[in-house]
Parts: sequence; C-alpha cells; structure tokens
Amino acid sequence: MFEFEFMQRAFIVGSILAILLPLVGLPVTLKRLSQMGDTLAHASLAGVAAGLCFGFHPLLGSVIACIIGVLSVQAISDKLPAYQEISTVVVLAFAIGCAGIFTGFAGNGAQVTSFLFGSIVTISDTEYYLVIVISALVCIAYRIIATRLYLATFDSVAAQFLGINERVLAFVFSLLVAASISLAAKTIGSLIVSSLLVIPTLCAMQLFRTYRSVLLGGIVFSLAFVYCGLCISYYGNLKPGSVIVLLAVVVLVITLVLKRKLS
Repeated sequence: MFEFEFMQRAFIVGSILAILLPLVGLPVTLKRLSQMGDTLAHASLAGVAAGLCFGFHPLLGSVIACIIGVLSVQAISDKLPAYQEISTVVVLAFAIGCAGIFTGFAGNGAQVTSFLFGSIVTISDTEYYLVIVISALVCIAYRIIATRLYLATFDSVAAQFLGINERVLAFVFSLLVAASISLAAKTIGSLIVSSLLVIPTLCAMQLFRTYRSVLLGGIVFSLAFVYCGLCISYYGNLKPGSVIVLLAVVVLVITLVLKRKLS
C-alpha cells in the first residue's frame, strides 16, 4: 500500500486533518455549535461548485466560501440576537441553493461528487501543499488563542474579568473552524465532515474527564479512524471518507454501550 505515492499523501494529509479537527472540534462540541460545522460543510460545497464554474481552484473556493459563511452567520446573529440559531439555518439553505446553481453551470459533476464523499487518495500537488500550509497557520493561531478559548468556554465571567473580548475570540475561532472544515471537505467529503469534527471528541468524552485528556483522546481516536479507514478502503476498494465516518460511528456506539455497562 505504501509503495504508491497517492497513499503516502493520503496518510500524511489524513494525519494532519485528524489532528486539526479535534482541536477545533472540542470547543465546538462544548459550546454546542455542531450545527455550525454542518452549515460550513455545505458552504464549502458551494465554494467548490463556484470554483469549477468560474475557473479558480475548488479548494480555494471552499476556503473562501467557509469564511464568507462564518461572516454571514455572525452578521445575522447580530441582527437577530434572540434567534441566533436561525443564522446557521439561513446560511445553510443559501449555501445549498448556491451549490445547486453553480453545479449546473460548472458541468463537472465528477469533481463536485468527489467533494461530497471525499477523495483523499486523488489529492493533487496544489491541494497537498495548500492543506499543509493552511493547517500550519490554523494550528499556530489556535495555539495563540488556546488559553483564552479555554477560559471563555468554561468561565465566561472570569474571561470578561481578565479582559478577554469574547466576541472577537468567537470570530477568530469561527475562522479556524471554517478553514479546517474546508480542508477536510476534500478528504472525507462535505456531507460528512461535520461528523468527524464531533465524533472523535464524543468518543474521548466517554473515557476521559479533563479537558486536556479529552483533547488528546479525541486526536488519538481521530487518527485511528483515519488510518483504519484508509487501510480498509484500499483493500476493499471503498470510498475512504465514508469508511472513516462509519468506523467513527461504530466506535462511538461501542464506547457509549461500554460506559453504560461500567457505570
């Protein structure tokens, strides 16, 4: 399997994203913002279709669309503070509509389909280096805001007392989520990326109790899902993204059952 360059790249990119997604996935889960992940996943699909329609790289279109999606959610939430959950629904519906229209004009259904269900084994040179560069920037930015994000997640009062601007922090974190999801959409597919954003963290929550241990456990689970999924998909000639997410769901069910029996 590792004699082929496309599989070597698949494991490298898979490793990067398996670390990146739990980093942003834990705060998303704790803040109960999983709907944001689903919204941005659909926005990434609209960006892919727009890129194919207007002639720029689909992955770049995915990143731009996710960032626009974050800005749109933030703007709608500001206008309707009493109905903030409505913002994700509106942006999700708009993204689906745009994806349908742009796909009709693009005339390249194969590439759009690859983003629906993932195509990590067919990643191009440009996509490979984009993933590495953007992932590095996201990790650096996350490291800078990690302590503030931890405080804002568990103790909003203390965060305000320490002078942390939660509004700015939430916006920066949303941009990191947007970048992570747009990259992962190419790997496991825009339709199922939100699942891998949350499920490894949920698995870790069944076994660990501290923030750090859940974060590390989520990364371990995520890496295991990606590696096992790539091996099974290679030898079984299956879609890698679909296998990865199915494995994640099966392991989550097992951990929930074991926790219930042991408690």
